[in-house]
Amino acid sequence: MEHSKRLETLVVHAGREDFAALGVHAPPIDLSTTYPVRDLAEGTASFDALVGGEASAPNAIYARLHNPTVDRVERALAALEGTEACVAYGSGMAALTAVLLDARARGGHVLAVRPLYGTSDHLLASGLCGIEVEFVEAGQIADRRRPDTALVIIETPANPTLDLVDIRAVVAAAGPVPVLVDSTFATPVLQNPSAWGAAYVLHSATKFLGGHGDVIAGVVCCDEARARPLRVVRAATGALLHPLAAYLIHRGLPTLALRIERAQANAQALARRLADHPAVATTFYPELGTVRNTHLLGTQMRGPGTLIALEMKGGHAAAAQVMAQVNTITPAVSLGSVDTLIQHPSGLTHRVVSEADKAAIGITPGLLRLSVGIEAVEDLWNDLDQALWQATPSRQRVA
Repeated sequence: MEHSKRLETLVVHAGREDFAALGVHAPPIDLSTTYPVRDLAEGTASFDALVGGEASAPNAIYARLHNPTVDRVERALAALEGTEACVAYGSGMAALTAVLLDARARGGHVLAVRPLYGTSDHLLASGLCGIEVEFVEAGQIADRRRPDTALVIIETPANPTLDLVDIRAVVAAAGPVPVLVDSTFATPVLQNPSAWGAAYVLHSATKFLGGHGDVIAGVVCCDEARARPLRVVRAATGALLHPLAAYLIHRGLPTLALRIERAQANAQALARRLADHPAVATTFYPELGTVRNTHLLGTQMRGPGTLIALEMKGGHAAAAQVMAQVNTITPAVSLGSVDTLIQHPSGLTHRVVSEADKAAIGITPGLLRLSVGIEAVEDLWNDLDQALWQATPSRQRVA
């Protein structure tokens, strides 16, 4: 009997099971928009199956319904997350929208725990999906749950504060209500929410799963029964991931564990130094004990990750100065790439969140978020250090 493969092996081989039969070594790219239908009965049955949410059919019919290249990366990511299925979309927001539309059909009341990615927060608060969203603390879920509650949403580690949320406790409080975990920051390398009871695992695959800043994508990993209605939404709304994007993600997966390992080591080294820097008021990083629920390290999360948040003593002006002065580090939104990025959540990724809500969850004008890449750590530190010193008040420089 074959032993279960470890993650470092799965990232290399998952989703490639048909390569030998195809006689290929690299992921094929199927760019067809339509597929010949010579057997009408088979074609009609295939159409009904795909529109009804089946994962595959004898004939793909039309690329909005199914694509073999996308199917391969879905199978790979389901294997990494330990779920039966994965449904891929043209962006992380398209993936979240599909889950919300399905939740509307099942009751329409959603409980969400902040902090969340800024655009996720905005979509939930906007009412665009026709659902009623109630923002709560994790400890309030059991009391706020209603008969029409169809979904609970959390993000852990949270964007951008890096707070950790106890998935198992949230699942217990949610009872029969399915829980969606945005696990983008952790990746399957550091966390598998389904192992702790989550019904849906969401990733902005734009980030670590793609890993090279050249693809926009989103995925939801779940069981097959929950995947079917998500495919129905995807087929109806035209949100299927493009095959070129699927190819880029699949090509990047073999190095995922190595990239996370190297970037995390860099982040650990930088976080320790940032904690002592005179320009920085607080360095938020799970290993430092400066975020919520760091007791989850070593159990729910297998490592502290590659993201760091830092509160500048000089507030907004100092944060802007750092972004203007970095050279090796790129001042840009997004995260999870091989290169290091720094951005200002209050002014960029979370600008669409109200000022009062940002203040309540710790997104201040002086907060910066650093996504650490795989460069030489000393080069990163030299760049960050010089930028921080230029943002340090002159009296502190003298001291």
